[in-house]
Amino acid sequence: MQGFNMGRYVPPDQEGLMSGNQLHGKHALGARANKISQGILTVRFEMPYPIWCTHCPKPTIIGQGVRFNAEKKKVGNYHSSPIFSFRMKHVACGGWIEIRTDPKNTAYVVTEGARKRDLGEDKAEEGDVKILTQEEREAIRDNAFAALEGKVEDKKRLEQSKQRLEELQELSQQQWDDPYEHNKKLRELFRVGRKQREKDASVSVALQDKMSLGTDLLPEHEDDVRRAGFIEFGGLDPEKAVGKAVSAPLFKTEDSTAKMKSKPSRHSKKRKAEDSLKQKTANLAAEIRGNTRAAMDPFLTGSRPSGSASKPLLLGVKRKRPRLEESLVPTSGAGLVDYDSD
Repeated sequence: MQGFNMGRYVPPDQEGLMSGNQLHGKHALGARANKISQGILTVRFEMPYPIWCTHCPKPTIIGQGVRFNAEKKKVGNYHSSPIFSFRMKHVACGGWIEIRTDPKNTAYVVTEGARKRDLGEDKAEEGDVKILTQEEREAIRDNAFAALEGKVEDKKRLEQSKQRLEELQELSQQQWDDPYEHNKKLRELFRVGRKQREKDASVSVALQDKMSLGTDLLPEHEDDVRRAGFIEFGGLDPEKAVGKAVSAPLFKTEDSTAKMKSKPSRHSKKRKAEDSLKQKTANLAAEIRGNTRAAMDPFLTGSRPSGSASKPLLLGVKRKRPRLEESLVPTSGAGLVDYDSD
């Protein structure tokens, strides 16, 4: 009895003798093993380094990490390590690219359809150990002068390395001659820095709470202090500001002098001097009126007796309206207003 969705159908008489893939002539890897008879298996290959495609009409680079469906095949051995070949098709031009493994140098080698991009990584640098091939070893072994030159170079390199190690050792001994004192200095520096960091953190937290900021504040810098010193804020007296706001008229009146100023003037210099003097006089009068507005009540000026001295009124304080003398009788009889009506 075969379970549901467990593979291909196997008749009851063949159960236990062969699998469903064997019965139907299929491979377990499916379409990836179409060329398994030729020793080729389709795998997912990732480009190990950038290469230039030589099949494209224009120079085209294939970046590192680009993946292809490659045909994997064993093409040889290096001692006991197999050498595999990965053959893939470039979709842009349709050309085939082949890359092989190099167990000797633990690398990948492009053998067909492309060339490796030169990144300067293959150049020998100071301190690198060059791996010699079998032919180079045999040539050095047969050539006595080459072997002697190699020994001289090795001796020079050994002396330089030894000298460098001695210098580093002397420097380390000088710096850590007294470990207790050095450790004490480091701990003192750390304490000073810790106190300063805690102070800056407390100032930042206080400023964040005051300004309701939800972001972290960067530490203060000297350039910020210098630039902030260039800005000057004008001093503001709150009492004068309130008095000026209260004394200002509710509705601004457009003076005739302003209209005259807005129009282009074609008078002589003398006329312009007179106009400027009149303008200054009008501005002064307007300023005086604005400053004395708080001490005048327009609704009480007509009802006060002429002989009484005007006293300055304070804002926000109610005063009784002065009674009229009995001798002053309105001309229109008992009425609500002091003028005759039609």
